[in-house]
Amino acid sequence: MGEFVEGFETLRPLWPAVSIFGSARLRRGHPYYKDATQVAEALSNAGYSVITGGGRGIMQAANLGASRGKSRSVGLNIKLPHEVAPNPHADTIVHFNYFFARKVMFVKYACAFVGLPGGFGTLDEIFEALTLKQTGKIHQFPVILFGGAFWEGMVRWLHDQPLKTRMISRKDLQLFRLTDDVDEVVQIVERHWSLRKRKRGAGERETP
Repeated sequence: MGEFVEGFETLRPLWPAVSIFGSARLRRGHPYYKDATQVAEALSNAGYSVITGGGRGIMQAANLGASRGKSRSVGLNIKLPHEVAPNPHADTIVHFNYFFARKVMFVKYACAFVGLPGGFGTLDEIFEALTLKQTGKIHQFPVILFGGAFWEGMVRWLHDQPLKTRMISRKDLQLFRLTDDVDEVVQIVERHWSLRKRKRGAGERETP
């Protein structure tokens, strides 16, 4: 319970935010590292705090980009035996022992997810968000996959297997967007956030 309380108290003032995911294994100089930095900086300059897992690789790149922008750079660090300390580019760090509490914060205080190339952890976060959208638990919450060359194989598999065998619908394949354009990421987030604010203004209650 303490992790939820700390997370709520720390992150509530930073809303709205965008959660960015990606591999912890990529080094500075990799093209995906540069992509993450540019995406995060653009979102930060557009007025969105950037939330990452607080680790190395893509997470560090995103926190670096956010720190160069106008908004906050946030790391939700998970305590694991093999993990190093949080990266130095997050100006706000929340520590977690439990994945489930950390995952709540990624969704509760974000208005969008951006997935850059990554492994099981990245896929876990992305597919959880897609499931929440599919089941109507979250609305006007874009899931953006950045890096077409990396994600195209997965998208092809979704068409060839789950869709073809009717385990998902064509509508489900519209739950995410694929792009290589930093400006498009910002435009998608802005459009959905604007719709959410409009609905709140029309009487729908939304509490971060």
